[in-house]
Amino acid sequence: MNPEDLLKLVTTEMPFGKHKGTLIADLSGNYLGWFAREGLPKGEIGRLLALMYEMDHNDLRDLLKPLRGRG
Repeated sequence: MNPEDLLKLVTTEMPFGKHKGTLIADLSGNYLGWFAREGLPKGEIGRLLALMYEMDHNDLRDLLKPLRGRG
């Protein structure tokens, strides 16, 4: 992970599925957990979903608050 990844979480929208258009940082823990169990997509989206899952699982979502509105 690099610091730019945290900014990407609050600026990148989910590109497909039920939550298409939702910021990755705003995806529910249940949805992120489903991806973690069923398999993450390849590429950057999968990497960001994995990072967001870890942040949610470890109760670190508040770290993203100062980054919202940037980028």
